[in-house]
Amino acid sequence: MKPRFSLVLVVVIALLALVTSVSAQDGVTIKYQLWDTNQLPAYQECANAFQAANPGITVTVEQLGWDDYWTGISTGFISGTAPDVFTDHLAKYPEFVSLEQLVDIQPLVERDGVATDIYYPGLADLWAKDGQRFGLPKDWDTVAVIYNKAMLEAAGIDPAVMQDWTWSLEDGGSFQQTVAALTLDANGNNGLSPDFDKTNVVQYGFIPDGMGGAYGQTQWSAFTASTGWKYNDGPWTTQYYYNDDRFINTIQWWADMNLVHGFSPSFEEVTSLGATALFQSGKGALTINGSWMIGTFLSSEFEVGFGRLPAGPEGRRSMFNGLADSIWVGTQHLEESWAWVKFLASSECQMIVGKSGVVFPAIPEAAAASQQIRADAGVDVSAFVDQANEEGGTFLFPIADFAGEISTIMNELMDAVSLGQSTAADLVPAANDEINALYQ
Repeated sequence: MKPRFSLVLVVVIALLALVTSVSAQDGVTIKYQLWDTNQLPAYQECANAFQAANPGITVTVEQLGWDDYWTGISTGFISGTAPDVFTDHLAKYPEFVSLEQLVDIQPLVERDGVATDIYYPGLADLWAKDGQRFGLPKDWDTVAVIYNKAMLEAAGIDPAVMQDWTWSLEDGGSFQQTVAALTLDANGNNGLSPDFDKTNVVQYGFIPDGMGGAYGQTQWSAFTASTGWKYNDGPWTTQYYYNDDRFINTIQWWADMNLVHGFSPSFEEVTSLGATALFQSGKGALTINGSWMIGTFLSSEFEVGFGRLPAGPEGRRSMFNGLADSIWVGTQHLEESWAWVKFLASSECQMIVGKSGVVFPAIPEAAAASQQIRADAGVDVSAFVDQANEEGGTFLFPIADFAGEISTIMNELMDAVSLGQSTAADLVPAANDEINALYQ
């Protein structure tokens, strides 16, 4: 029996080798999609390096804007035209998992002995559920303050204030005081003056990145977390805590920066024009955004700087988010797609991305390279990196099922609060009950 089994095994191996040879000779093309145009050149360079090492495989890299990107992914699942591999987001992938549209790569990880402990702590775990794995980390991000250097200088404010500024629900802390000092009306009065006219503002102290929906990554999440509040009890848990007074009061404070104080533009204006466009047009002195936007803000016509978040009652806190590359379950080229995902998650590709400076890759050495590239160009991005490295300075994106439904509920609520149609206290408790009922 043993010789016959060995002969069969030899034949099978030979056939597999023949298939691989034919595949390499004929060539296989896999489609890879991402949404960030700033990252396209770096990932094209990764594709070039991968193709040089794998001459039988061609990678077509495609970029689509955020909204079109996710619409295309979802319709592609239905029509059978989804990309073989695509950049995935923690807000989206639970739904894709429930729809069984992602390949569980854990067996492939184990088969090939791929290390998952080479990334920033916690990143690889974000993409695992019940022994399955649906992506390998590609990068990470935190949020920080972006400021217009000329506006701070004109107001006599040293950016060093951001090393020690604070925030509280009682009075907004020194953060709100700084925002007020940077807000100017048409008569030259700032927000600290009794003569300040909030109906005729020409320079806002702070431009919020909208209301933030269910997660508020670049909006209120740093403030709510700094009170000790949390969304839920961790990845894949089934109870949300939006009805906590710390969340409710922080959301109202966020809206009242415009509605009550006039220190920030109306949310209609932010929604219409976009926070980044408003900031880059010189309408405001401060904003908060993620590390993936560093290059965009550096392209402003004025000089910008990057500062630390204000410290709340529980210190400085930033959401720690991480993207990954996932394989569509409908791919006709699983092994080639897996080879590409492995390369995307490898030191070689992540060093290419790191040296572009466009994002912070998931592997620490590559992230350090990204920071160094910026430093060599005279740009200090340590506010993002220090936040990631600070003990207790980050919290994970709240991964859970029903992300789409939760977003719909919270988006409607946030719109109503931002427009002053209702208060957070009136709306949040019922919304929280509706969200938790999804899990019953």
